[in-house]
Amino acid sequence: MTLDRTLAGRPAADLPAAPPPPSRRATPAQWASQSLTMAWRSLVQIKHNPSELLDLSIQPIMFVLLFTFVFGGAIGGSTDAYLQFSLGGLIAQNALFLTVYTATGLATDLQKGTFDRFRSLPIARSAPLSGRIMGDVVRQLWSLVVLLAVGVALGFRITTSPLAVLAAFGLLVAFTVAFSWTSVLLGVLARDPEKVQIYGFTVLFPLTFASNAFAPTQTMPDWLQAWVSINPVTRLADALRGLLVGGPVAANVVATLLWGVAFAAVFGPLAVWALRTRV
Repeated sequence: MTLDRTLAGRPAADLPAAPPPPSRRATPAQWASQSLTMAWRSLVQIKHNPSELLDLSIQPIMFVLLFTFVFGGAIGGSTDAYLQFSLGGLIAQNALFLTVYTATGLATDLQKGTFDRFRSLPIARSAPLSGRIMGDVVRQLWSLVVLLAVGVALGFRITTSPLAVLAAFGLLVAFTVAFSWTSVLLGVLARDPEKVQIYGFTVLFPLTFASNAFAPTQTMPDWLQAWVSINPVTRLADALRGLLVGGPVAANVVATLLWGVAFAAVFGPLAVWALRTRV
């Protein structure tokens, strides 16, 4: 009480200044550190939910086995020939399907109020989003290794150089990181994780299956070929085929990167804006 009366009688200029609020502006180094911390948080969740790792491993194996042995003879003439053609498309499809994890995890964090707690921390607003995407890049790489290992075990042969294989890894990561902003926006707009699954696959199924990931473009109707030829999944699948088994590379890589830039430029700012308006 004595202290309160003493402070009440003092001029405002004599009172100790309140500490300034923590700055939300982060340097590039701080942003990178904060994003990596958020990425590690995303990956540690696998320890508490091992079934997620099973999904990342079993789903690619199932797709390779089913498409190779069910459709291989009908589309490619033989399972070996079809595997050489289809594995690049399977890698592209699997990568896009895995971005749904980004949206689902984000929707779960928003539903549980985790992002409300993030707002109270002196970190960059984009760090939780970029960290989520970085964590999912590790998932992408794990799934890609599983796909290639199973493909090689079934008879797939890489006929290019180790440098070309590394370029395929880099291209896949670059495109999926850019495309992940689409999933981030979906995760912010959806009100619960269940809707994310519905909305996500509603978009991804036409995008991946209306491409040449699993069947040559020339076998499709003329009206569909017009879309398939410019479909980003087609461009990515063709680029991966060129880098892994040979064929045209430069034009498909450039087109894939341009699609990635377009996805990031459009959906990245929208995702950040949507998150700011929601939390």
